[in-house]
Amino acid sequence: MSGKTNSNNLLIKGLILFIIVCGQSAVNAKEGMWIPATLKAHEKDMKSLGLQIPVDILYNENGTGLNNAVVLFGRGCTGEIISPQGLILTNHHCGYGSVQGLSTTENDYFANGFFAQSQKDELPVAGLTVTFIRRMENVTAAILDGIADTMKDAGRDSLIAKRTRATENEFKEKTHMDAMIKPYFDGNQYWVAIAETYRDIRLVGFPPNGIGAFGGDVENWIWPRHTGDFSMFRVYAGADNKPADYSKDNKPYRTEQYFKINASGYKENDFTMVYGFPGTTVENISSFELKQVYSITDPIAIAARTKKLDVWTKHMGWSRETFLKYTSKRAGVANGWKKWQGEVEGLKINDATGKKQKFEAAFQKWADTAKSYPYAKTLLSEIKRLAEHVDALITQDQYNKEAALAIELIAQAAAMEKMITCFRQNFSDKELQDTLTKLVNVMAGFYKNYDAPTDKDIFITLMDMYVKNSGDWLPEYYKTQYDNHRKDMSIWAEDVYGNSLLVSKDKLAAFAAKAKKEDSAQLINDAAWQLYNAMNVQRKMQISPVLKYYNSEMRYLNRLYTKAQIAMNKSKTYFPDANLTLRVAYGQVKGLDPDGKAPYSYQTTLGEVIALDDTTSDIFRVPKKLKELYSKKDFGRWAVNGTVPVAFTASNHTSGGNSGSPVLNAKGELIGTNFDRAYEGTMSDYYFDPNRCRNISVDIRYTLFVVEKFGGAGWLIDEMNIVKSSK
Repeated sequence: MSGKTNSNNLLIKGLILFIIVCGQSAVNAKEGMWIPATLKAHEKDMKSLGLQIPVDILYNENGTGLNNAVVLFGRGCTGEIISPQGLILTNHHCGYGSVQGLSTTENDYFANGFFAQSQKDELPVAGLTVTFIRRMENVTAAILDGIADTMKDAGRDSLIAKRTRATENEFKEKTHMDAMIKPYFDGNQYWVAIAETYRDIRLVGFPPNGIGAFGGDVENWIWPRHTGDFSMFRVYAGADNKPADYSKDNKPYRTEQYFKINASGYKENDFTMVYGFPGTTVENISSFELKQVYSITDPIAIAARTKKLDVWTKHMGWSRETFLKYTSKRAGVANGWKKWQGEVEGLKINDATGKKQKFEAAFQKWADTAKSYPYAKTLLSEIKRLAEHVDALITQDQYNKEAALAIELIAQAAAMEKMITCFRQNFSDKELQDTLTKLVNVMAGFYKNYDAPTDKDIFITLMDMYVKNSGDWLPEYYKTQYDNHRKDMSIWAEDVYGNSLLVSKDKLAAFAAKAKKEDSAQLINDAAWQLYNAMNVQRKMQISPVLKYYNSEMRYLNRLYTKAQIAMNKSKTYFPDANLTLRVAYGQVKGLDPDGKAPYSYQTTLGEVIALDDTTSDIFRVPKKLKELYSKKDFGRWAVNGTVPVAFTASNHTSGGNSGSPVLNAKGELIGTNFDRAYEGTMSDYYFDPNRCRNISVDIRYTLFVVEKFGGAGWLIDEMNIVKSSK
């Protein structure tokens, strides 16, 4: 083995050893998302804050850890198993898309809620999956052995991909389960997750929007919160208790690993943990990249989405049918819109860029003399040059995505590519018509939740923004159309939506049923297609290649920068950025008063919900039955001081993907379900301020009260293990 290979092996082993050893020193308990398999290194610190159980109960290699009770819910949320029969608790907003697919104007689950009264009433959800992580293992040596740090990413990626496939296959053969390898610390470390994905998932409980989405956009990302943001599903399995496609013969998933529920509550400064799948953090990037976030991408997205949400809200208020079509889409758009506003504010208040610049000055002094890391000396200058070179391109592409492609008709025109391709094949007219009809049927899902008049108003609003902000980057076709329609967006919209085949499935289907070879011109000249294609060609030719190169080079530089930061800053315990893999964060129940003593505490109650009731408002209208329960003080065993706790805050470090995560007490018992962050701390994906960053959770007692008293589904509580003991 060459000297370079030996040296690189030492660096790999050194990084692993550093992370393990430093994890044993004092850490900031409020910041960090830790790989469960490394929790032993944090046990001392966790116990100093109040942890009362061995960390082996949270995760171990013998399959009895509570990691087996945490699931990746769908593609981007977390859920927890709360009964031996596979009952899942997650967020209301995590189940929103699934419930939209089940709702109709006759069975409006958003307005009325849904609570199964027995297992036979549970509703299958097509396409929904949940994934269990059975075990995690560090495979860095197998993936990076002999690969030099400074090897460029093109060749490095190819080699790593080959090794990743081989290593995953080895684990699959050995475990008879799925194996997924992901990079950590920007590609300086690799872990494999051994997983099982279940495909038969059924809806069990879903409170109406008056509970599950109470407060809407007004309270989203805000503390205090009064939202019962939860829903319930159940995992079903085949006869062997293993994953199986949906079948009426499947049975509820049987497990010994599920969360006990503690109904005794909590007090400020009590120890808490959040177990789940945080999506994305980028805490180790440079000031130059951070500046792009708060001065380019976030402001453009906020401005465009403000306009879009205003139009959607207007049309949804006019028609319940439109409301049902757009409610899930609107929630997704609004979620990012509000979060980014808090993110920009938090980054500026904390002078996050200035603090990074101060660190970078210290880093440069270290790098100038760091003989073991010769590449470190020029890292920051290269990062700066690269970032500033693409600022204009990033600006334009953000307008492409958040303005032009946010018009549904234009975005949907991408599906026309396949239809146009059909005309280039040697098909008979019958074969052409059959193929086009199949493609139209595939597109049917889009039209189920599409309203052309609503989108036409979006076109008028966002196209105006796009044209006026693109400058020299505006595609020539757009300039021509803008001029041809007398610079009047309403006239332009009338032309596009009056003539495009994409406006409805019926128009497309009629075209497909009678299409002949010579009809290809009708697609190519379609107004929506022309708009999409003009932008797409420009992006492919002028923007995407440069941004692809930029992202590749920046990924390479950031990998080296992260490794050099760890080497320099040995007093700091680094955690790997979130990447939608299983993590544990820990902190304490904490109120939020970043600017002095706040007028509210760390907990909200049902009494506050009732006080906010507004029968003239969709988002603050309390369901009649909930008001009746409150009036009668019919809270059952969930009462606390004449009311029911609703939500609480803690100092756990969370991110997107932690929606639905179990919030645990010092004994590893469930006390709540994470669903949000406070507006003041939404910048925690980039910079964590312990004074401002709080995760917000539904109190488990409110969840159980709603299930039992509001939903009349006490049978679900009977299958849970509920403890009420002194802490």
